[in-house]
Amino acid sequence: MNAIDQYKNVDLSASVQTASPHQLISMLLRGALESLAKARGAIQRNQFDLRSKQINKALSIVMELQECLDTEKGGELAANLQALYAYITKRLVEANRENSGEILEEITGLLAEVLEGWAGIPPEYHKQID
Repeated sequence: MNAIDQYKNVDLSASVQTASPHQLISMLLRGALESLAKARGAIQRNQFDLRSKQINKALSIVMELQECLDTEKGGELAANLQALYAYITKRLVEANRENSGEILEEITGLLAEVLEGWAGIPPEYHKQID
């Protein structure tokens, strides 16, 4: 199993190194969604350590997304995302404290919407992001 994990890490590292900024944001959003799914599964199986680990991973990703925002260039959209990420951060802490799959479902829906919007950006605008 360790060799498989190492291969995945090398593959992910190569993907990150060659990705555009637009692709990196997509990867971060998908990573957060994956961590939330794992956290929900951990809640169902009463695996509290795994739940906390996955919620903390999602929290780190959301905080990184928040740090990447350029509020000067992004204007109102960046300000709205800033507020959304702050809300999600607060809710992730609550989900971990309350062991709440329902809160994680809410957050999953919010991040899935952001990812859908991000994926909907036409390719000709990706250069402006990069």
